[in-house]
Amino acid sequence: MAHTDQTMRRVLRREIAGTIGLLTDEHDFRAMRRYRSFTFDDYTTYFRQVEAVLRARASQGTHTTVALFDPEDYAEFCSTTGLDPDAPASRTRFTAQLAATGPTVPYEGQPLADLLPALVDEAVRQATWEYASMLLARLGTCAGCGEDLGRAAYIRASHLLVRILDTAPPGDHHLVCSVSGPPETLVSVLHADENDGDPPRLDEAEALEFTSVLALGLATDVPGGLVMRTTAPGSPDRVYGWRLRGYGLEPLTAGEVFDAYCTDAESGDLISPESNVDYCEPPDLGDENPTPGHRH
Repeated sequence: MAHTDQTMRRVLRREIAGTIGLLTDEHDFRAMRRYRSFTFDDYTTYFRQVEAVLRARASQGTHTTVALFDPEDYAEFCSTTGLDPDAPASRTRFTAQLAATGPTVPYEGQPLADLLPALVDEAVRQATWEYASMLLARLGTCAGCGEDLGRAAYIRASHLLVRILDTAPPGDHHLVCSVSGPPETLVSVLHADENDGDPPRLDEAEALEFTSVLALGLATDVPGGLVMRTTAPGSPDRVYGWRLRGYGLEPLTAGEVFDAYCTDAESGDLISPESNVDYCEPPDLGDENPTPGHRH
C-alpha cells in the first residue's frame, strides 16, 4: 500500500506546474543579496543553478514557466501584504503572483541564456501595454458626445490593423508602430505569419499591445508612424509605411521609406540600403469612408 501511495504521489508531482522567478541581471542580483535568506554569492553560480533546476524538472516531465523577478516590485509586494521580505516563503508568494499576473515564458529545454531575451521582451511588452492602456483610460469622454475616447481610439486602431493585414501582399509580416511623447517614445512590434494562404497568425499579447499603442497615437495626435516589412520566398522583401495623422494613417512615399531605413537615427548619416529589399508605397487601405471610432 505504501509503495502504491508513493507511486501515485510521483505521478501527481509530474502534473504540478511550477514557476521560477528569475533575476535577469547582476544589478537585480545585488539588490537581493541584502536579504540574509538569499544565500547565493555570485550571479554566475545563481544562473547556473537555476538552469540546473529547470533541466531537472524538464527531465521529470514537469512543466515550468520562468517569471521576471524584480526586487523593487518584490519589496513593494512585501510592504503591501505585510510579509517579511527576508523569508523564502515571501519570495514564493511573490513568485506565485507573478505566475498569474506578471511576464512569464515557458521553459522548453532551451539554454537559459536563450530564454532570457524572450523573458525581457515579454516584460517590456506587458509594461508598454499597461502604460498605453493607462493613458488611453485617462483620456476620458468626449465633451461633445460623451463617447469614451480611449475605447473609440482602440476600435479605430483595430479596424486599421485589420485593413493593413487584409491589403498586405502574401508573406510573413513584421510591423513596428512608434508613438512619440513624454516621457519617452513607445514602440510596439507585431509579427503576423501566413501559412499556405490562411489568415495571418497573431500572438494575442503582441496584438493587444500593438493595437493599444496605435490607438494612443491616433487619440493624442502626437508624432508617430507605422512600418511593415513583408518577407516571402522567392521575392524581395517589401517595406512600406504610414505616418499617424489626423486620427488616421497617411501613406509614406517610397522615397520617405527609403530615407527612413537608410539614415542613421542617431548621427543622421546615410547608410547603405539592404540588398533584395523594395522600399515602396503602401496599398490603398480603402479607408475614405467613415470607419469605427470617434470622428469629432
